[in-house]
Amino acid sequence: MERDSMEYDVVIVGAGPAGLSAACKIKQQRPDSSVVVVEKGSEVGAHILSGAVFETTALDELFPNWQELNAPLNTPVDKDDILVLTGPEKGIKVPGLFAPKTMHNDGNYIISLGNLCRWLAEQAENLGVEIFPGFTAAEVLYGEAGEVRGIVTGEMGVGVNGEQKDSYVPAMELIGRYTVFAEGCRGHLGKSLIANFRLDEGKTPQHYGIGIKELWRIPAEQHQPGLVVHAAGWPLSESGSSGGSFLYHIEDNQVVVGLITDLSYSNPHVSPFDEFQRLKHHPKFAQYLEGGERLSYGARALVKGGIQALPQMAFPGGVLVGCDAGTLNFAKIKGSHTAMKSGMVAAETIAAALDAERSNDLLEQLEPNFKASWAYKELYMQRNFGPAQHKWGNIIGSAYAFIDINIFNGKLPWTLKDMKPDYATLEPAAKAKKINYRKPDGKLSFDKPSSVFLSNTNHEEDQPCHLRLADSSIPLTVNLPLYDEPAQRYCPAGVYEIVESPEGEKRFQINGQNCVHCKTCDIKDPSQNITWVTPEGAGGPNYPNM
Repeated sequence: MERDSMEYDVVIVGAGPAGLSAACKIKQQRPDSSVVVVEKGSEVGAHILSGAVFETTALDELFPNWQELNAPLNTPVDKDDILVLTGPEKGIKVPGLFAPKTMHNDGNYIISLGNLCRWLAEQAENLGVEIFPGFTAAEVLYGEAGEVRGIVTGEMGVGVNGEQKDSYVPAMELIGRYTVFAEGCRGHLGKSLIANFRLDEGKTPQHYGIGIKELWRIPAEQHQPGLVVHAAGWPLSESGSSGGSFLYHIEDNQVVVGLITDLSYSNPHVSPFDEFQRLKHHPKFAQYLEGGERLSYGARALVKGGIQALPQMAFPGGVLVGCDAGTLNFAKIKGSHTAMKSGMVAAETIAAALDAERSNDLLEQLEPNFKASWAYKELYMQRNFGPAQHKWGNIIGSAYAFIDINIFNGKLPWTLKDMKPDYATLEPAAKAKKINYRKPDGKLSFDKPSSVFLSNTNHEEDQPCHLRLADSSIPLTVNLPLYDEPAQRYCPAGVYEIVESPEGEKRFQINGQNCVHCKTCDIKDPSQNITWVTPEGAGGPNYPNM
């Protein structure tokens, strides 16, 4: 059946910092260009989750008068505490002199990235950008020569049986002279584009972490606006895993607390969610949280492979930007400013190509333009940080990073590589140390159902499952006997369960309604049997101030 279509100069997929910055920059350079942004969340910001300590470098370029425009940067960083947690009760503070300089946050702000994106959307609309929230980009639209011509939005009102309901809304084609893919980490269209155009040839496998975050309101006497706390070591060190934790004091007696678990971990008994619950009982964290109220919860995968894993960003008809490509600076634990800059560089390149009316200009110029930017230079300087953490662990890896970054400014004449993808790192469950996570106390630690409730996650129940198994038998015949089916634990939302009947028969159950769109299953499943695709538009979490 022929679909309706709308044509634009530029179609942008994703209203995150990269996509919205690209939209604004294109309209700043070519006000007459037609630009549309399609966003799967119910509103801009609904699916945005980040720490976030924000560096203003890209924002200063995009909107030099952002303070006059009331950008939501309300809490400047006042103090950095860097800790090594040596056990469940102990920890030491690292003198600032011995911390990698990328961990210093002078001049930065603690923000809600969701609120910044809401503000960026307002600026984009003021410039004439059309934004369609609640609409998914379900598939890539290709031309006769194999070039990208735009995207196809997802159908709405399709039942689990595949039949159209009374609420059915057909898919629509959004056709663009150029299409910018800014879906965030492990974008499902970005994943397919990388494979289709072989954009990652000659690169290391991409690497990821899962970030789990909560927003709390705490007693005023425990609140220190502008305090940034980063920690490494316990609890992940007990299972030989790497990652780090954070606690940031924002405005209104609120703090954000979280744990990033590298998805390169090897013990299949590890549960990132439960590791996070343990973390909050450590005295260095509990001193701020005790007596407080948990307001919100969320989880999201983050991309951390660095410049070694960065795919070619341009291809016929389109570009990948931000975390859809992998521009996060893991040494800084920041990706918003580099994502914005990648979107801005893509926008400038697209604007020039539109002026020249020669499509090959985009392919020829984007890579050198990005490599000439401060964002690429920054990513190059920290290229060895992530691989060093994987190779030697947090403590020795950080010591290496201190030498590499602080002393040699990232100019050591080698590049470390980690060639093992995260899904291939698990050892058999029978050989791994079991982990006994204690029951949550309902004060500092909580269970998954109550946490998912605070994420405001909701999906239309009568729709096809958006978590697709290539082979439905693998969870029980391969993953369960080998790895005790790790999906039960790596998912932070209780989506996957092994359910046993009174007769002892087991089945693999997918609770798709719980999905917070973190993409961890698509990344960590050891059989690479799970594919995350977009559910019906507006489904998923609705994060406030996250």
